[in-house]
Amino acid sequence: MGFVIGLTGGIASGKTTVANLFHDNFAIDLVDADLVAREVVEVGSAGLDTLTQHFGVGILQEDGSLNRSALRERIFANEDEKLWVNNLLHPMIRERMQALLDASTSPYTLFVVPLLIENSLQGMADRILVVDVCEETQIYRTMTRDGVPESQARSILKAQVNRETRLLHADDVIDNNTDNAQLLPQVTELHQKYLALCEQNR
Repeated sequence: MGFVIGLTGGIASGKTTVANLFHDNFAIDLVDADLVAREVVEVGSAGLDTLTQHFGVGILQEDGSLNRSALRERIFANEDEKLWVNNLLHPMIRERMQALLDASTSPYTLFVVPLLIENSLQGMADRILVVDVCEETQIYRTMTRDGVPESQARSILKAQVNRETRLLHADDVIDNNTDNAQLLPQVTELHQKYLALCEQNR
């Protein structure tokens, strides 16, 4: 497996924008934890079959796909069921992410994980890159992007590790408090740094 950069940041920090800049400008492979989490419960997957056996067809949409809100309702107030779902899906997700990292062919791979620190996945990366924004910017962007009230945006933020803790884990930081035009120079500089690190680690 090649050199892996764990890319993380709080909600609405701009992780996807940053990841796409690495991919589109420098052809760096991305392994996105959110996409993998959806993949392991696709129609026909072992994950979805096991969930359906456990909870019944009430958690499915008419087309047979997972009804996420129905599943959330089942586990929201039931810690045992929530734990059961996590114990089922987390190993599947981790195994699939590792397989994708192993299959990457770019000089290094960006491992995009919103909850990298919360889920203790730092060990799957060689370095941690944090996309950093101030909390007020996160709240404003979340309200604007998702159409949610401020109280909901703040509660989402509270459920994640705080900014200070995230920055403590960072080897590298991208400042995304300004407009997107400021991102590419930062990404370019880090790309050169990561290529040099890849050479050192050969």
